Amino acid sequence: MIELTGVTKSYNTAGEPVHALRRADLQVAEGEFVAVMGPSGSGKSTLLTILGAMNPPTQGQVTVDGIDVYGLNAERQADFRHEYVGFVFQQLQLLPYLTALENVLLPLAVARLPMADKAARAREALARVGLQGKEDRLPYQLSGGEQGRVAVARAIVNRPPVLLADEPTGNLDRATGTRVLELLRELNQAGQTVVMVTHDPQAAGYAARVVNILDGEIQGDPAERPGIP
Repeated sequence: MIELTGVTKSYNTAGEPVHALRRADLQVAEGEFVAVMGPSGSGKSTLLTILGAMNPPTQGQVTVDGIDVYGLNAERQADFRHEYVGFVFQQLQLLPYLTALENVLLPLAVARLPMADKAARAREALARVGLQGKEDRLPYQLSGGEQGRVAVARAIVNRPPVLLADEPTGNLDRATGTRVLELLRELNQAGQTVVMVTHDPQAAGYAARVVNILDGEIQGDPAERPGIP
């Protein structure tokens, strides 16, 4: 499903090149749950934004489902993000004045669907994460775990084949974070391809495979691990 080949990302800071990623190679199979683990500043979030067609690499190739992502023009890249990728952010980024249903509807704004079909998809996504009956609640009327589930529902409402999660438990207490991780694992078991970046070994344990990254370099040969039962 996903292949990175020789991906480097460099920035120019005060006239000096800074390498956020160095010749990264990574393959993720369809239906796999991979955690990319490393300390702050290791390059893992840069890797995720490159995977999501939001941050072009300085060199190297990114292929998703056979598509050369950065060979597309800007308009087609926007279409690619809409069709192929769902994002779960560390800050959740729910709009406080919109209901759960309205927050989940946001990615469908550009979809060429009747409004009734969009609403049906949003309700289906909320039901899939266990929030049926809470569609009309504002974020402050939901628990932290429920807000995390709304964020996941928003990420999957387009039915994307790839789900990218950037430190999805970073701002949550342990119990709430565990519920979000369990949900990601349930989605993966239902066939969703998931790539999650994290610095937390316990969060990484929910993945079937852990890839370690340090100073922009993927370390060694990533191996499968049993994860959390």
